[in-house]
Amino acid sequence: MTNAAVGFRVHSGWASVVALSLKNGLPEILARERVHLVEKFTYEFRQPYHTAEKLQPEKAAAFVSRMQSEARELSGRAIRKLQAQLEAQGRRLVRSNVLLASGRPLPALPQILASHSLIHTADGELFREALLHASARCELDVTSMRERQLLDSAARMLRLTSAEILRRAAELGRAVGPPWSQDEKFAAIAAWLALTSSS
Repeated sequence: MTNAAVGFRVHSGWASVVALSLKNGLPEILARERVHLVEKFTYEFRQPYHTAEKLQPEKAAAFVSRMQSEARELSGRAIRKLQAQLEAQGRRLVRSNVLLASGRPLPALPQILASHSLIHTADGELFREALLHASARCELDVTSMRERQLLDSAARMLRLTSAEILRRAAELGRAVGPPWSQDEKFAAIAAWLALTSSS
């Protein structure tokens, strides 16, 4: 079986997912989708820390914990489905790469809920953590990197300029059609790096 990797670019409540393998050293898109990481795709659940801010402390902690469990479960379900889909194509999903925001550790819940900027950060981190957790549970070789370092890391690893990497990422989208926004391009580059580093 040919090895494959998946890249994730995460938003509040959902993620852009692109899986690829390498053919003659070049990336080939195997799957592209947008996965919901909450059961009910509404503001209340897509922005769990914003919702928790309005609750009493005990209820806030329980709500965030519930949303974390739900996001982990849905992340695992999406990865297992992708594994089965790729296996049917003769590919084995072996690695994942989750793009991160700042990467700085968050304080305890009371401190998060006291800061609007930390609430925004924590909402995204909850879903990134869920994908990292689920990737490990699905026995993938898990990596992550800060999104702002993606193109510099890709330029070093692939020995291409950032402009050339973006050009190739754009070309990959022509084979699969729209949507192929920056979300899909960055997720594809993340998967490409994961597979290149594992090989």
